Amino acid sequence: MEIALIAHDAKKADMVQFINKNKELLSKPIVKLIATGTTGGRIEATGLKVKKMLSGPMGGDAQIASRVAEGKTKLVLFFKDPNSSHPHEPDISMLIRICDVHNVPLATNAASAQLLLEGLLG
Repeated sequence: MEIALIAHDAKKADMVQFINKNKELLSKPIVKLIATGTTGGRIEATGLKVKKMLSGPMGGDAQIASRVAEGKTKLVLFFKDPNSSHPHEPDISMLIRICDVHNVPLATNAASAQLLLEGLLG
């Protein structure tokens, strides 16, 4: 099961904390992690293997959306910062739309991500 991990700058620490809390679930042999570039670098520091895409503003969100549309990515965990505007907002909206179109679960905060992860892998 391919899981995409994305976090805005203000949420990267939250993502790392979430990853560390769920390392056992995310280390299962059936799990393959992908992430946008900078987020992926932070996740690698936890010891988990992750395939890094481009950074979000450079097209990483679009790369992940493409994988969702192709049926490769089955879950997206995108820790969004609701208190900031982002220059690549159209890419973010497109990713969310593609998840909706293809009926792929999407969590935008740690609480919903926890529920989805436990429901799918717990």
